Amino acid sequence: FRGYCSRRLRRLRKTLNFKMGNRHKFTGKKVTEEILSDNRYLLLILMDAERAWSYAMQLKQEANTEPRKRFHLLSRLRKAVKHAEELERLCESNRVDAKTKLEAQAYMAYLTGMLRFEHQEWKAAMEAFNKCKTIYEKLANAFTEEQAVLYNQRVEEISPNIRYCAYNIGDQSAMNELMQMRLRSGGTEGLLAEKLEALITQTRAKQAATMSEVEWRGRTVPVKIDKVRIFLLGLADNEAAIVQAENEETKERLFESLLSECRDAIQAVREDLKPDQKQREHSLENDSGKVSNIQYLHSYLTYIKLSTAIKRNESMAKSLQKALLQQQRSEEDGKRTPRPQDLIRLYDIILQNLVELTQLPGLEEDKNFQKEIGLKTLVYKAYRCFFIAQSYVLVKKWSEALVLYERVLKYAREVQSGAGAYTNSLKELPDVQDLITQVNAEKYSLQAAAILDANDTHETESPSQVKDGKPLSERFETFCLDPSLVSKQVSLVHFPPGFQPIPCKPLFFDLALNHVAFPPLEDKVEQKAKSGLTGYIKGIFGFKS
Repeated sequence: FRGYCSRRLRRLRKTLNFKMGNRHKFTGKKVTEEILSDNRYLLLILMDAERAWSYAMQLKQEANTEPRKRFHLLSRLRKAVKHAEELERLCESNRVDAKTKLEAQAYMAYLTGMLRFEHQEWKAAMEAFNKCKTIYEKLANAFTEEQAVLYNQRVEEISPNIRYCAYNIGDQSAMNELMQMRLRSGGTEGLLAEKLEALITQTRAKQAATMSEVEWRGRTVPVKIDKVRIFLLGLADNEAAIVQAENEETKERLFESLLSECRDAIQAVREDLKPDQKQREHSLENDSGKVSNIQYLHSYLTYIKLSTAIKRNESMAKSLQKALLQQQRSEEDGKRTPRPQDLIRLYDIILQNLVELTQLPGLEEDKNFQKEIGLKTLVYKAYRCFFIAQSYVLVKKWSEALVLYERVLKYAREVQSGAGAYTNSLKELPDVQDLITQVNAEKYSLQAAAILDANDTHETESPSQVKDGKPLSERFETFCLDPSLVSKQVSLVHFPPGFQPIPCKPLFFDLALNHVAFPPLEDKVEQKAKSGLTGYIKGIFGFKS
């Protein structure tokens, strides 16, 4: 943004021919009332102030690692205030309308408040912010709703700064208002963000010094880790803010923030468990039969994490169910519509979290806890079966959907029969009676749709349009309209062809050959007469004996 302001200043000076000397010599010039014939002269001073402010915000981020840059930050803020004072003085001219004069005064008050805020002059900063807030509120009331949105947005940005200044002056009630504003918005942005986070942590740390133990399910355990104390102190505020969240996006952000803090607290407890390896492996005490205090505290924090995850997924499931009810409208708008499969995935995660709850160390023998988790599991299983049945309805698998609807009714009746003593713990869960009513209605709709679908199938189906998946070489005798025959993926034969059984060539092994004694054959063989030179000569001339 600082680069944009510099480029904008250069373009304005060039357009207005408002040059500061030449390339060899600088000659300073000021904007006076006599040359305010063009409103762009006011933009020159405004861009100067904005450039100094943006540089100060950049230095504020860099000052976290380089503390010396804080002095440069204060210098840039003073420069921005100086330009804002000059802008306010010029806007007092008769050539400027009333709206611009008020906006210049509010801008001057805002920058002054930011400078005093950085100097930690809380009273002066609060007065400047209150002046700015008052001007913006009056401007919002004086103009149309479209213009009032911008002014109201500025008022909301200034309010946390005012509360922070009031707290530092001594107003303790401002702290609660700051925390509520932070929780409702899911976090503060801008100049106040880091200071507010540090203030909330510091306040909880002071309260945590007086917190020494926590009670859960009839057992009291000491809490010695500061990070865990701070988390447990802020747990009630976080849960209240989630309940009061205005929209689903804010609620989701708050859930993620709470889960992140819970994971950090669990990690701190795990680090304390590591040194005592023997106690961690043999967590059951021989005398009392209970797990150690640090292990029980770990179970308690894990219970909070899993319960929060279940609430978050349930909240997401409710928003998806509302979207399913408006599915027809969404289809007309051309947007992607949610499907029952999305809900099935959420309920799978919830059931997995419930399984982990039953396995927490120290709660295996707590029959009431196990019974309560068992009832919650039945409730979520019923809803999971319901949406699986809905997904089967979409693909016209009527018999499977009907069986699943019956399973939903079975789970729901089990919950109603076993929820006598656990009614209070099941209040936060979805109402099972509403589910039973909805399932009964869906069953009748399913039966009617199945009958209509069967009639339509008999009427529209013809033998000439039935495709059994066989290649063309196996259905020469049957006429079938197969559009795939003229496509690139035509099915003519099975390729590669399948194997066929053939007879094997027999193998013979002659094992007796080495043990057979053959008869002598000397008498069968002709004895060749011996002849010398005479016989050789006879053979040459053809005389034979």
